[in-house]
Amino acid sequence: MTQRINLPEKLFDKTPYNIYQDEHFTVTTMQYDTGVAGLKISNNRGYIVILPFQGFMIWDAVFDQLSLKMASAFDKPYLGTQVTDTYGMFQFTSGVLASGTPSETDQHPLHGEYPMTKLDHIYLEFDQDNIIIGGENEYVKGFGYHYRTHNTVIMHAASALIDIGLKVTNLSNYQTMPLQYLNHLNYCYVNGATMSANVPENALKLRRSIPAHVKPTANWRAFNRELQASGEVIEVLDDGSRFDPEIVYMSTDLRPFVDRAVFKMSLPDGPTCVTAFSTKELPFVTRWLLHNPDQQVAAFAIPGTSHPDGHNAASQAGTLIHLAPGKTQSFTVTTGIGE
Repeated sequence: MTQRINLPEKLFDKTPYNIYQDEHFTVTTMQYDTGVAGLKISNNRGYIVILPFQGFMIWDAVFDQLSLKMASAFDKPYLGTQVTDTYGMFQFTSGVLASGTPSETDQHPLHGEYPMTKLDHIYLEFDQDNIIIGGENEYVKGFGYHYRTHNTVIMHAASALIDIGLKVTNLSNYQTMPLQYLNHLNYCYVNGATMSANVPENALKLRRSIPAHVKPTANWRAFNRELQASGEVIEVLDDGSRFDPEIVYMSTDLRPFVDRAVFKMSLPDGPTCVTAFSTKELPFVTRWLLHNPDQQVAAFAIPGTSHPDGHNAASQAGTLIHLAPGKTQSFTVTTGIGE
C-alpha cells in the first residue's frame, strides 16, 4: 500500500534531519547556508538532492561514488530569480510557457518562467521498492495563463536510475496555452567518454545559429566550419579545448526512428550514463558540450518538445504545443547509471 508524507517548508532547517528511513531509503531535509532548502534521498547506490522550493531542480545526483552533475563555479545552490543565479545543477525544468534561449524577438527569460519557481506543495510517497518525491504548483496571472504543474522524481531500491516526471494541466476555462519543455540534464564532462544512441548519427545536426550568450573565437569558428563541412557528429570527448565556447547539436524529429530513444555516455574505465524517453512525448533531443576553466558539461542528451531556440522559433517550426483548456500533458525521462 502506498503511503504519503507531506513536507512543509518549516521542516527544512540548517540542521539536517532524517524524516524517513527503511531498509532501502533514507530521506533527509536540510538547508544550505545560502538559505536554499534541500531534500536528500539515498539508497544503497547513492543519492540525489532535490531543491523542492526552487523549481524542483535536482542539484546533484551521486551514484557509485560518482557525481553526475556538471562542474561549475557554484559549489552550492543560491537563491535567485533566474536560472543563471544558480547554474550548477544536475537537472532543471526548462519551460513551460516557453523554454530554451530566447531570440531577439522573444519576451521570455532564459529557459522560461519555471526554473526558479517556488512550488506550493511537496510530498513523499513510498512502497516496498520505490520512493516518489512530488511537488505541485499553480501558476495564474490576471489576463494571462493559468496552469498546474506536478513534478515527480522516482528512486528505486538498489538502482542508480531515476525517473523524472512532469505533468502540466491547463486550468483555464476557455484559453489554449502554449507549452514548451526541455528536461535539461547537465551531465559531468569526463575526458575520453564515448557517446552513442539508438538513432541514426545523421539525426543530430550541428547548430548553425549563434545565441547572444555565445562569444565566438577564431578557433571556434574554424572548428565549426570543419564540422559543418564534414557533417561529423562528435561522439568522443577527446579534446575539451574544442568546446569553448559551446558546441551544440539538435536532432531532427526522432519519432520516425524509434518509439523510445536511448542515449548513452560510456565513461572510460567506468560506468555508462543513460537517458531514455518516449519520442511521442519528447520528439527532439539536444547535445550540449562545453569545457572551460569555469564550466565543464557533457549534456549528451537533453530531451524536449522542441529545439532550445525559444518560443518564437518553436512556433515557426510547428513544434510549439497548444494545450487545450482542461487538458493535461505528461512527460517522463529515465536517467542515471545504466544497470
